[in-house]
Amino acid sequence: MQTLEIRNRYRLQQWTEIIRDCRSSGQTVVRWCADHEVSVKSYYYWLRKIREAACESLSVFSSPNEPTLVPVPSSLRTNTPPSEASHEQAAIILRTDAVTIEIHPHASTVLLEQTLRILQYVR
Repeated sequence: MQTLEIRNRYRLQQWTEIIRDCRSSGQTVVRWCADHEVSVKSYYYWLRKIREAACESLSVFSSPNEPTLVPVPSSLRTNTPPSEASHEQAAIILRTDAVTIEIHPHASTVLLEQTLRILQYVR
């Protein structure tokens, strides 16, 4: 891995933590930035860069005309056998222009947490 790529990843990690901290604070962006001596302009620049990186990582997995299937690691799957799970009705269905997510009643809390974290970046 080249130095530039490492630097960019490090910055994205720092910016992601800043954005998370602001969003979880319950304050407005302007108030949080004032309290933390962060420029509002910088905040939105970092947010844009994080979103661009997220979109680039998603585009690696799919072409524009194909739906994206994201495998769920076995550690996050439920104990419900596949034959039963496929016939079970989803408890929650989330739809955006580009994504549909169905969450079944027996989904693990870890899977739900990770899904909600990822959805922060879907606009």
